[in-house]
Parts: sequence; C-alpha cells; structure tokens
Amino acid sequence: MKTLQTLLLGATLLALPAAAPAMVNMVNLPERNSVQLTIYNSADLTLVKETRALTLRKGLNRLSFSWANTLIDPTSIEFRALTHADVVDVVDVSYPPRVTNMLEWRIQSEVAGEVLVEIRYFTSGITWSADYVAEAAPKEDNMRLAGYVRVTNHSGEDYENAQVRLVVGIVRLVQPIAQIAQQWQQGNVPMPQAAPAESGAKKEQLQAFARGVLMAKDGRADKVAEILKEELSEYYLYTVDTRDTIPDGWSKRLPSLDIPKVPLASYYKFEKEVWGEQVMRFYRFTNSVPSKLGKEPLPDGAVQAFRVTGKDDSLDYVGGTSVKYIPVNEHVELDLGPDCEVQVRPVLMNWIKKDMAFDSDGRVKGWTTVETWEVEVQNCREIPVTVDVRRNQPGDWSLETQAAYQKMDANKIKFLLPLAPRSQQKFTYEVTTRHGTNVTR
Repeated sequence: MKTLQTLLLGATLLALPAAAPAMVNMVNLPERNSVQLTIYNSADLTLVKETRALTLRKGLNRLSFSWANTLIDPTSIEFRALTHADVVDVVDVSYPPRVTNMLEWRIQSEVAGEVLVEIRYFTSGITWSADYVAEAAPKEDNMRLAGYVRVTNHSGEDYENAQVRLVVGIVRLVQPIAQIAQQWQQGNVPMPQAAPAESGAKKEQLQAFARGVLMAKDGRADKVAEILKEELSEYYLYTVDTRDTIPDGWSKRLPSLDIPKVPLASYYKFEKEVWGEQVMRFYRFTNSVPSKLGKEPLPDGAVQAFRVTGKDDSLDYVGGTSVKYIPVNEHVELDLGPDCEVQVRPVLMNWIKKDMAFDSDGRVKGWTTVETWEVEVQNCREIPVTVDVRRNQPGDWSLETQAAYQKMDANKIKFLLPLAPRSQQKFTYEVTTRHGTNVTR
C-alpha cells in the first residue's frame, strides 16, 4: 500500500505543467517531521496535524497535496507556516482539472530557504477504545488498576512515529467525514468553497478546540472548558506518552495508566426481583484523588478482574464486565456476576390479614396484611464483605424492625450488613400493608 507521502510526491509530478512559468517554483513535499493524531471516541473523527520542512524560493511557490485512496475530508485541509509565518502566505488554493482528489497551494514567500509548515485535516477510519485490568489484593481491600487504549487504523494511510491523543466527549457532525471523503473520491461534490457554512464553522470550532487544549507537564490533560455549549459538552484529552507507528489496517494496544493500591471494597447485592435467588458480586472503588485516581474521568470500556492468591502471587480470574464513562469523584461498581460463597435467604415466618372493612353489600372493601420476615445472610469467604439486601414493598406500607435500614424510594428498602469472614447474621422485620379503603396515603 502506498503511503500518503508517496501519493503526494506522485501528485506533485502530475500537477507540473509542461512549461511552468519562471516566476512559479514547484515544491516537492518532503517526509513528515512529526505527526499528531487527535482521535475522538464518540465519532468517526480524527484531527491530523503533520509538520514538514519545505525548501521555498523567494517569490511564488506551488505545492500540491493528494488524498487519493484515503478517508481524508478535503474540505478540512489547511496549510500554515510555523516559522517565518509573517512572510509566508497562502495566496490561493486551486483544484486541477481532470485530476481528482488533489489540490494545489500557491505560496508567496519573502524568504528563501527552509520553512517549517503544518498541514492539518480531518480524517475518518481511525478509532480508539479503552479496556482495563483490575488485580485485587488477597483481602480485596485494594487493587492495581491498569488501563489500555486500542487504536485501530482503517483510514487508508500509515502514520509513522505518531503522537496519539485521545478525546473523551460528544461530537455531533453535520455530515460524517467518511461520507465526505467517499463523495470526493467519486467526484460527486462541489469545490470546498461551496460547502455549507454551518459545516465549515463546525470544523473551525473543532480545530480551534484541538489547538487550544491545555496539556499538563506529565503528558496528561487538564479539564478543557466547553467550546460549543449547545452542541459539544466538556472534553477530556488523554495523551499517550510514547510515540508509535499506526499502520493502515492495524490495531495497536497502548498503555494509558497503571495505578497500584487503589482502595477497594468487596461488595455484594441481593434483590430477588432483579437477580432471583443469586447474590451478585461487585468490586467498588471511587475515581477520586484520595483513591489515587481522580485526575481525569475514565473512558468507558471492558474490565477484566483478577484476584491475587497464594504465596506465589498467582492470579485467579474473578470475572469480566464493562464500565460506562466515569466522571471524577464518582463511585464505580464492577458487576462480576453471581457468587455462591455469599448467600441471602429470606423466609416468610408469618402472615395475617386483619382490619377487614365491608361495603353495604357485604363485600370486602378494605383490609390490612402483616408479614413477618427473617433474613439470614452468610459469608463463607475468608475475607470480610459487605452485603446490600434490597426488599421491594409495593403499596401503602410501614415497617418495624430492630435492624438499620434505608428507604431507597416509595417501594424499596435496603439493609446494609458488614460480615466478618466465615460468619452469618440474621435479622427480622415486620411489614404492614394497607389495601383498599384502608390505604392512608
């Protein structure tokens, strides 16, 4: 597969007229000095910024650029000088007849010699996703959390020694970049000057955002202010510390974080209406600075959880799940599935009906039921756990119990029980439910 570099040089030769005027100099496009990929995870959108050192002659220079066989958005291609910017100007941009997927810049330079320039454009076909590995300590009171990002390139172009930046945030495009690129490949669109004003404004705003992100010294990103308050929410940017080559058609898995001893709780939930008789196991932590995280939100992704066991620190697989976008200071629960080592057994001990009310025809119009429940909770594990027992109580009800509980909503309560290793607890409660004309609320 040809790289964009080869295509560009080929396009330069194609664009050269048989007798070029002496006042206009043809400039070959050299290899990239550097390339930066800013990849948005909410849309098929990547901002590419590449720098190249051009040798310009004083006067008018001509430079061609081709995007054949790639998914570049031609309407987004921009050129600017990084050095001698005050004396190097783009006079105009033209599109040679009978040559598709190519443009030509005429560049006026008041200096002769090397000029560092930046070429910037949007492309599609480059995506990224996150995944995590959680390694819990034997007592499950802390864990090592490692994060990775997988970058996949199907853009039609190789990007060598690229700096990769990953953006978390919602982007809504007027028209998908891939669709624009395909239309240009087929010659079905007008010149960029005729592109909708809204689309151009959107691209300028996105590019302004990508230029204006503030980076911290350690290579991670500070919080970025809102750019488009109506259409684009807050962004966070992650920068991969190392540079890497992302060939077309390949995926690369790159490390993003590795945090030891993140505080962790082994947490269990029981709710018969949701999970039946099963007790569900969770790992719970907080994305906060006290938890050694919390510098930025964590993107959504798959999680594989393990537990360190034995004297040789071997790993036992606990389970896999996925997490949604995790803001700073938010609690996280990793749903690891059912666990038979913690059991909850609710038993109905007594049930009575009382306070019967009848209408004039002798039919029941109101009544009250009283249920007495005993709940046994058992921890068969060798470590302490916390069990969240949830009970649903529809209707007009009241509760009597010696156990501490929390009313979650009008129809649900929960009992939170810490259990020592290999221990069990029992508690009882009595719920009174009013029906028909006995209802008081």
